[in-house]
Amino acid sequence: RHLHILHHGVIAFRVPCEMRILVGVKRVIDYGVKVRVRADKRGVEMENVKMAINPFCEIAVEEAVRLKEKGTASEVVAVSIGPEKSLDTLRHAMAMGADRAVHVLQESADNLVPLQVAKILKAVAERETPQMVLLGKQAIDGDYNQTGQMLSALLGWPQATFASEVRIADGAASAEVVREVDGGLETVGVKLPAVITTDLRLNEPRYATLPNIMKAKKKKVEKLSMADLGVEEKWHLEVVKVEEPPKRQAGITVDGVDALVDKLANEAKVL
Repeated sequence: RHLHILHHGVIAFRVPCEMRILVGVKRVIDYGVKVRVRADKRGVEMENVKMAINPFCEIAVEEAVRLKEKGTASEVVAVSIGPEKSLDTLRHAMAMGADRAVHVLQESADNLVPLQVAKILKAVAERETPQMVLLGKQAIDGDYNQTGQMLSALLGWPQATFASEVRIADGAASAEVVREVDGGLETVGVKLPAVITTDLRLNEPRYATLPNIMKAKKKKVEKLSMADLGVEEKWHLEVVKVEEPPKRQAGITVDGVDALVDKLANEAKVL
């Protein structure tokens, strides 16, 4: 509660908006690491590999924290589905400014399909009753770009995907979201509660400072299982084979335009 002293001795109180934001975060291989295929070709090498928060999820956390700093939101709750090591990802989110976290323990999280993830997030949302769910538009490992849309359908909430700007309006009753689309930018209005997925240019995430990293270790983390949330542990997807992409062939130098056109027409067959 913020106190403002106005003219003529009148005292006014500004009460922060009671708006909870639920933010999904995922533990993935760091985007700067070269991914290597396992020897059995059934997946990628995860042992002794640097892991990090999914970049789009980090953008979602940053946006939620900024909304709280503006006084628009009152609480930011981070949620992650994954093994015990996913706790590091949640600690990172809390070091950025999330107030607490929910960890849905699942050692085989890589086998979950987007619909199962959406069902888990729906169950968490029903427990937490947020006014907004913020997710990255996709994870850089699976690249599905489906979870936010499916969660919106399961909850029966409006959705705004690929957000590059989020503005809260009408006293937290609605939001205006600028979306990145093929033709440029599109602005949509959604009533809250809603599901919003973040694009790359929404913001620049902050670095977690050492004092905040230490504070994050003391913040509350609730541990749940899929069974606790009433979601069936059934695997719908089996990875049959993973292969490295073919190596690019070296380019060639041509003597002039005529030689270039000849090769494009007769060798590449693109003209």
